[in-house]
Amino acid sequence: MKKISISKIITYALLSVWALMVLFPFYWMILTSVKSYSAYNSEWIPKLYTFSPTLKNYLDAFTQVPLANYFVNTIIFTIATTAIMLVVTVLAAFAFSRLNFRGKNIVFTIFLSLMMIPAELVVITNFVTITDMNLRNTFLGLILPSVTSVFYIYLLKENFSQIPDELYYAAKVDGTSDLKYLFKVMIPICKPTIITITILKVIECWNSYVWPRLITDDQAYYLVSNGIQEIRENGFGRENIPAMMAAVCVISAPLIVIFLIFRKKIMSGVSRGGIKG
Repeated sequence: MKKISISKIITYALLSVWALMVLFPFYWMILTSVKSYSAYNSEWIPKLYTFSPTLKNYLDAFTQVPLANYFVNTIIFTIATTAIMLVVTVLAAFAFSRLNFRGKNIVFTIFLSLMMIPAELVVITNFVTITDMNLRNTFLGLILPSVTSVFYIYLLKENFSQIPDELYYAAKVDGTSDLKYLFKVMIPICKPTIITITILKVIECWNSYVWPRLITDDQAYYLVSNGIQEIRENGFGRENIPAMMAAVCVISAPLIVIFLIFRKKIMSGVSRGGIKG
């Protein structure tokens, strides 16, 4: 009993230290965002507290750059990309897991090998393609390269493969079409994994920076990630770090809320997709 108690104490102590290390950057971000410009710059040694918090930095973050417009662009980009990606992922996973066609295993192996290609090479190829199609500074140019994901298709395909074949054969005997079987049987059973993929894609789109930065140079199509960089480039971010931290807090808040609400579904979906049998 004593050994178990000591091991638990050590475990919880280590977890507490790790939690503090993970959460400290968020605390520092929020703390800096409520410090006044003068208070922040007068600190030769950064303080872990403030006696005069202010919300002026949040107002500055929205007035110095059109952050509200960037929010709208990001919402449009996230919803459209996630919706199209779900359609592509579900149909591809269904084809690889349930349909029988010549060369399926070879095609799937080649498909998985795409995960070995460095992301930088894909970005370069996509940039050339979108530029040649004259889709720069358009929502279509932002969305198209992000509507497929080898990992998400693989994850959902493994989840679909866990459904017994007997259900499929019984449905075919009853005259059920493949699409009807997909929407009436497979999708409801694998709902946790689909929800997980949706949430992960939303987070991925919201945090997207490299591709939007490359393909857009028009403020009308900037995302929130571009807004942070714009603050730094126009000199405002270098001079007023508290306001920049306020913008980061506002941008990060939706993702934190989504994760806190759906964290159990995310873990459940990932575990279901990774266990076969």
